[in-house]
Amino acid sequence: MKKEFKILDCTLRDGGYYTNWDFKSDLVENYFRAMDKLPIDYLEVGYRSRKLNNYLGQYFYCPEYVLENARRFTNKKLAVILNQKDFPLEDVRNILVPVKDYLDLIRVAVSPDSFGEALKLAIELKNHDFKVAFNVMYMSSWTDKGDFINELSQTSGLVDYFYMVDSFGGVYPEDVKQIIKMVKDQTDVPLGFHGHNNLELGLINTLTAIDEGVDIVDATITGMGRGAGNLKTELLLTALNARQDLNVDFNALTSVVDQFEKLQSEHNWGTNLPYMVSGANSLPQKDVMEWVTRRFFSFNSIIRALQNRKKGEQDNEKLDVFQVKEKYENVLIVGGGPNAADHAEAIEQWIKQNNSIAIIHASSKNAKHYENLVDVPQYFCLVGSEGHRLENVFKQMTDFKGECVLPPFPREMGTYIPTALEGRSKELKEVTFTKVMKDTHTVLALQTAIDLGAEHVYFVGYDGYMEGNISQQEKGLSEENELIFQDFKAYTGNDLVSLTPTNYKKLNVQSVYGELV
Repeated sequence: MKKEFKILDCTLRDGGYYTNWDFKSDLVENYFRAMDKLPIDYLEVGYRSRKLNNYLGQYFYCPEYVLENARRFTNKKLAVILNQKDFPLEDVRNILVPVKDYLDLIRVAVSPDSFGEALKLAIELKNHDFKVAFNVMYMSSWTDKGDFINELSQTSGLVDYFYMVDSFGGVYPEDVKQIIKMVKDQTDVPLGFHGHNNLELGLINTLTAIDEGVDIVDATITGMGRGAGNLKTELLLTALNARQDLNVDFNALTSVVDQFEKLQSEHNWGTNLPYMVSGANSLPQKDVMEWVTRRFFSFNSIIRALQNRKKGEQDNEKLDVFQVKEKYENVLIVGGGPNAADHAEAIEQWIKQNNSIAIIHASSKNAKHYENLVDVPQYFCLVGSEGHRLENVFKQMTDFKGECVLPPFPREMGTYIPTALEGRSKELKEVTFTKVMKDTHTVLALQTAIDLGAEHVYFVGYDGYMEGNISQQEKGLSEENELIFQDFKAYTGNDLVSLTPTNYKKLNVQSVYGELV
């Protein structure tokens, strides 16, 4: 069967949000060879951009040799995409014209409120004979904030494709029908659809768009893409094979899917509850992706943050500021690593031989091992999912004797405090020693130590991670903690000491057992 619409696969571009736009060469070569055997019309290789400050990989910049290799490996039409807000007109000549011979389509990511500027960019692109597609974002909010719709007539004769992009993954099939009709009433430009899969509606929305007469649709292998990801190319092709008898080489499809599934096991893209909530409420995926993939926030924390955003609230609760009643020469910070439990007896003996000491639980995971130290003040960092963890650790919250400390107001993830601890919970006035974060366990613990006047700060249960045997999430946490330790030492001039084994290089190590001799 010959299909009447085109398919663009944008795996390398959209999937780059998970790999920082770096892909192994053998995976890319196999991808191109498989695509050559499949009914795909365009391959979007990546972005094309001027130099930015942070590290972004080869498929974000697509230097000439990358495009040359792509041309060598595939006969498909090639596309790149631009972020209109970051692409001044002069970059057309400087960045695109030199690679013009490799490219069949330039796609422009357009925010509705920058539509006028995007039209100017399209004119400049056309002056250099590029084929141009507009990818206009935030489709699920167009009916409320779609003033740009009145400017759509200016795309006729200028833009080759007008894409409707479901950036939030929040549209339903009826929305797709309604918006396609609204756009068709304003312009005769061929239409495209790019669906995200937050609500797992990527397939039905794309099939609906096809039925409504769009000319081109997007998909990615295994749905790899920003946040919850996109419609899976293999699912679309399978549906079209069954629905319209589209000829699909399933051996070629399997070969490329197998390789990307291995990558998926490392990066874990795909929808989950926070992405579903963000999609249903048309909230941006950028922060959700950060929270889910790089931070140790519970889903409850993420959903609370999304609900606050939906309501336009900074935070759902304001607390009294933490006031220090007594200063302590020594502070012991207890982390969640096994060493805080494995060496608990020795640590308890060490605590008892120090007169001016307070305990700060960066994580309450090991708190039960120290609950008998009733004469030692204990502070609990209430961040992330710690409120729920405390409820699990201390089954009888009425026996809880500590004091809870929260990050300064407003807290990005919102606030959850167990009911029994509401009178024992205060928020820090500010974080003074670092700009890395203000709401991590380690920042909260060290700022509390500063506020308590500690001259010596010790750690237990900060085991760290062995190089070469950690996930990307654990690696990110480890690097973040090293920066925090470094900032603390620069701010206070004091060393940080671990009394139990640690892999953190910025912590000096002493043995708790040596301290008991």
